[in-house]
Amino acid sequence: MGFYVAKRVATIGVILVIISGLIFVITQGLPGSVARMIAGQFATPDVIAAIEQRLHLNDPLFTQYWRWASGILSGDLGQSLIMERPIGPMLREALANSALLATISIVLLTLVGVSLGIVAAIKHNSMLDHGISVFTFLGISVPEFFWGIVLILVFAGYLHWLPSGGAGNLSAGWGAWASHLVLPAATLTFALIAHVSRMTRSSMLETLRSPYVLFARAKGLPERVVLVRHALRNALLPTITVLAIDIGLLIGGVVVVETVFSYPGLGRLLIFAIERHDLPLIQASILVIAAIYCFANLVADLLYAYFNPKIRYGGTRS
Repeated sequence: MGFYVAKRVATIGVILVIISGLIFVITQGLPGSVARMIAGQFATPDVIAAIEQRLHLNDPLFTQYWRWASGILSGDLGQSLIMERPIGPMLREALANSALLATISIVLLTLVGVSLGIVAAIKHNSMLDHGISVFTFLGISVPEFFWGIVLILVFAGYLHWLPSGGAGNLSAGWGAWASHLVLPAATLTFALIAHVSRMTRSSMLETLRSPYVLFARAKGLPERVVLVRHALRNALLPTITVLAIDIGLLIGGVVVVETVFSYPGLGRLLIFAIERHDLPLIQASILVIAAIYCFANLVADLLYAYFNPKIRYGGTRS
């Protein structure tokens, strides 16, 4: 297992190097000029040229990439061209906020999605099964921004139960702080819950028909023991893969949801950078998002090994 993890981490390193090159080339081709953004629309060509010279925007692309990549390897993510602040502290603060929101959403997605999938499998072809299918597919059929707006209108605008956006402050109390997370987390969870519930349902149905489950029931084991010990453990393997994929979709959803709810996370910071053509901030943000997705897939593979000891990685039994 140790060899497998080391090999995967090395592979992730190579992938991130390739991604960094692609990010740099693509962002250089974006329309607009950060120098004009800084100087203003009425700036003269001489002023714009002076800003480009000061920011080294006229250097060859390879020189600019090497300066940026070597800085990242040394732990320096560069400086925002618009705000003239180091990118590292901004990214850490935004990533902490997004990680909190994403963690809550993943926990809810796992608990609610797996539970609904189990119930739907046990009550196969019943009204409850069909009702769960309709409920979950409502979430996946409509984009996140729509559900976000609906939740804001209902719970913030009409009922006045929850705030419509922003991030809470612990100085105002735990309740006020947590209330700002409810609507964004609910929006992200509802948008992805169909993936987990449908996969859990399908896998659970297949597992419940397997010979070893039938044998366990024939031995007279309680139904709860059959479901939890014999069926659920094996049925969760495909669900783990779906959860890993959903983490990638969650990252994309976070960008939309944080914009709708004015939540100060990584997604909103990325939108801010794109709107102002802040290339170093765009590049650093996208690279961090790519790294999160790569390591999420690694965690999914390790969870596979944990739930199924028969899986072998790197020639060793996990």
